[in-house]
Amino acid sequence: MAIQPTVQGTDGAPDGPTDPEEPAGPDEAAGRDPAGRLLLDAVRHSAGRTASICLLSTAAAAASVALPSVLGRALDLLLDRDGRGGAGPWLALCAALVAAEVLLGAATALLTGTTNARTTAWLRRRGLGHLLAVGPHRAARFTPGDLVTRLTGNAAEAGNAPATVAGLFASLLTPLGALVALALTDLWLAAAFCAGVPLLVLLLRAFARGSSDSVSRYQRVQGEIAARLVEALAGARTVAAAGTADRERARVLAPLPELSDQGRRMWRVYGHAVVGSGVLVPLLTIAVLAVGGARLAAGHLSVGELLAASRYASLAAGIGGVTGQISALTRSRAAARRAAELLAVPPVAHGRRPLPPDGAGTLELRGVTAVRGGRAVLRDVDLTVPGGTTTAVVGRSGAGKSTLAALAGRLADPDGGRVLLDGVPLDAIDPAELRREVGYAFERPALFGTSVGEAIAFGAYEPDREAVEAAARAAGADGFVRRLPGGYATALAEAPLSGGEFQRLGLARAFAHAGRLLVLDDATSSLDSVTELQVGRALTEEVRAGTRLIVAHRVSSAARADLVVWLEDGRVRAVGPHAELWELPDYRAVFATGDAAGETPGETSGRSLGEGSR
Repeated sequence: MAIQPTVQGTDGAPDGPTDPEEPAGPDEAAGRDPAGRLLLDAVRHSAGRTASICLLSTAAAAASVALPSVLGRALDLLLDRDGRGGAGPWLALCAALVAAEVLLGAATALLTGTTNARTTAWLRRRGLGHLLAVGPHRAARFTPGDLVTRLTGNAAEAGNAPATVAGLFASLLTPLGALVALALTDLWLAAAFCAGVPLLVLLLRAFARGSSDSVSRYQRVQGEIAARLVEALAGARTVAAAGTADRERARVLAPLPELSDQGRRMWRVYGHAVVGSGVLVPLLTIAVLAVGGARLAAGHLSVGELLAASRYASLAAGIGGVTGQISALTRSRAAARRAAELLAVPPVAHGRRPLPPDGAGTLELRGVTAVRGGRAVLRDVDLTVPGGTTTAVVGRSGAGKSTLAALAGRLADPDGGRVLLDGVPLDAIDPAELRREVGYAFERPALFGTSVGEAIAFGAYEPDREAVEAAARAAGADGFVRRLPGGYATALAEAPLSGGEFQRLGLARAFAHAGRLLVLDDATSSLDSVTELQVGRALTEEVRAGTRLIVAHRVSSAARADLVVWLEDGRVRAVGPHAELWELPDYRAVFATGDAAGETPGETSGRSLGEGSR
C-alpha cells in the first residue's frame, strides 16, 4: 500500500468562537433567571409536601395568633369575680391552642426534613444525569472538585428552597395576623406599632441585599477550595515523593482568607439585622404598652386586652423568624444559581438512525476540526479507516491523537466536519446502538462494580460469565484474577492491583464489549513487552472481529497494525503501512525515545509485521 499524503488545508483556526459547543452563557441558555426557574421546578417537584408544610405552618401561625386573645379573655374572666365560673372553657381552649401549636410545629419540622431530603436527592439525580448527558468534553469546563461541590453542598442548600418558601409564608402570616389582631383590639395600639414598621422594612431590605452577595461569593470560594483539594488528592503520591506537602497545603488553602472574609461578612449582615431587631422590637413593644397603659387608665382597655396587645406587638415585630427564612432562601437561591450553571450546559443531541447490519466498521473523518483551549488540535482532517483493519495512530505529544480517538466514538463532537461509522454520521446514530458497537479502552481506566468480575462486565450490556473470562484471558488478566482470594468475585476495593493489572482489566472490559469499532487510547502503555505482544495477538485472534483504532506510542504497536495514521500538528501527515513509513526520517524521529530505544528498526518492524499482519 502506498503512502497517502494528506491534502493540506488552511493553517488558521476556524473563524468564529473557539468552541461552538460553548453556550453563550448560562443565563442565555436557561432563561433570564435560571436559578429562579430551577427553584420553581424544585417547588413543583415537591408541590404536595410543600403545600402540606404551608398548611401546617399556617395552622400553627393561626394558633399562635389566637392564643393571646384567648388568654386575655380568660384573664379578664378570672379578674371579674362574677365571671370566674366562665373562665374554665377559655383556659381549656388556651391549653388546646398551646398543644396544637407544639404538635403542629413538630409535624412541620418532620415534614420539612423529609421534603428537604427528597428535593435534594431529586436535584442531585437531575444534576448527575445532566452531567453524564453533556459528555466528558463539555463537562470538562468544570473542575472535579467544583462539580462535587455543586452536586452535594449546593444541591443540598437549593433543596431546602420548597420548605423554606412554605415556612416564609407562615413566618409572614404570623406578624401580619398579629397586626390585624392588634388593630381589632385597639386601633390606637395598631397606630403606635405602625409608626415603626418602615424601620422594620428597611432592616429586612438591607439584610436581604447584603446577604445575597456574600453568600454567592462564599459558595464560589468553597467550590474553588474543593477543586484544589481534589487535585491535591489525585496527586498525593507525587506530592509525597517531592516533599512539597506544605507548599501544596498552602496552595489548597490559599482562598481561605477570602472564605473567612465572606463568612464574617455574612455574620456581620446577620448580626446587624439581629441587633437592629433587638433594639427595635422592645421599643415597639414599649410604645404599644405605653399607649395601652393610657388606654387602660382611661377605661378603653381591659387588663386581658392589654396582655394580648403586648403579645401581639411582640409577634408583629417578630423579625427574627422572617430574617432566618430570608437568610435560608438567599442561600438556596445562591446555591441554585451554581447548580443552574451546570444544568445550562447543553446535553449532547442524538439521532435515532440504526447502523447498517452488514457494516464492517468503516470509520470516516471528513474535514474534521477540533478546538481545545482556543487552539485547533485537529485541522481539516480527512481520513478513512477501512472496516476490519487494525489502524495505529501515531504522532508526537500534542499532535491530536487522543482527540481523534475521542471523536471516533463520539466521546466528543468535532467543531467542524463530520465523523461517520459505516456511512452514518455519529450524531445521527441511536445512542444505545452506538455504545454497543463502539468500545473503548484507556490508559488509566476507571473501573466500576463491586467485584472484579462486575468491573469487566460493566458496559452497555452485561456479558455472561464465559464471555467475561474469555475477555480476561485475551487481555492477559485471567491468571492474576484467579490468584486473587475470591477470583472474579473478589471485591474490587480489596484487590491489590498494579498499574499494568489495572490496565489489563480495562482492556478486558473493552474486549468483553467489542463491537464493530474498538478504540484503544494508549491502553497498553503499562504492559511489559511480552504481555503487550500476547494482547496484540489476542486482539486479532480471540476478540470479536471488527475495526481497531489504536493510539500508539510504541514502535511495536505501530508495526503490528495493518495501517498507520501519522499525525503532525493536528493534520494527517501520511497514511500507510509501518514498514513503508519507517523509511522516512521524520517518522522514525517520532519514536526516537521510549520503546524504540534499544531496538533496531529492522528487527522491530520485521518481527512485528509478521505477527500483526492480517
